[in-house]
Amino acid sequence: MEMFSGEELNEMSGLKQEEECVQVTCGCTSHRYGDAVGTLRVFLSGDLRVSCQCIPGCNEDNLTPAAFEKHSGRETAGKWKNTIWVMVQGEKTPLAKTSLLKYYNKSQKRSPNGSHHGRQYHRDEFVQCSRCNKERRFRLRTKEECRVYHDAVANRNWQCSDLTFDKITCEDEEERASRKALRGCLRSPSCKGCTKCVCFGCNTCRFSDCSCQTCVDFTHNNATN
Repeated sequence: MEMFSGEELNEMSGLKQEEECVQVTCGCTSHRYGDAVGTLRVFLSGDLRVSCQCIPGCNEDNLTPAAFEKHSGRETAGKWKNTIWVMVQGEKTPLAKTSLLKYYNKSQKRSPNGSHHGRQYHRDEFVQCSRCNKERRFRLRTKEECRVYHDAVANRNWQCSDLTFDKITCEDEEERASRKALRGCLRSPSCKGCTKCVCFGCNTCRFSDCSCQTCVDFTHNNATN
């Protein structure tokens, strides 16, 4: 199955079509540091991953678009669909103006029982900093946010400074206990995790390019159903 037509990918730099994804050259421009160039991988699941080549020897790989935007030093982070670009016919073109977000946009609309953006089934979760032991909130409203949380949980050395969407350090105060109790379940705030309130695996919070057993099992089960 071809993910994109030839017309959709016409004259994109660094184009490489593989069985599970499409690769193109991408970049993000900082007024202070200039262009950070990388390789964008687009998966059929809607997942987007960036391998950075901002400097020789940069080992930042498998970044979310938001993390790549932050890594590039972009001064106004948070709008990666417009700040990350690909080269089309020799011109820098924002991702939002290409067809590369086709599957990503579709994945945001999918979730169990027809709910939208995973909002009803993905509660806010917390990860404890390995340095200061404070718990930091992760909001799971989009596939990208779910991936950031997923990777943070897998990282035993995760620290406050690794938080992608908020600039937080270990010196910042932890949320009040009353605020932490509000975990984002729209059906019942007192729920501890029943199947009616919380998602236990869907296309928004599981990832075909992740090698953890949870994602591998989900991908395998989806393929055989």
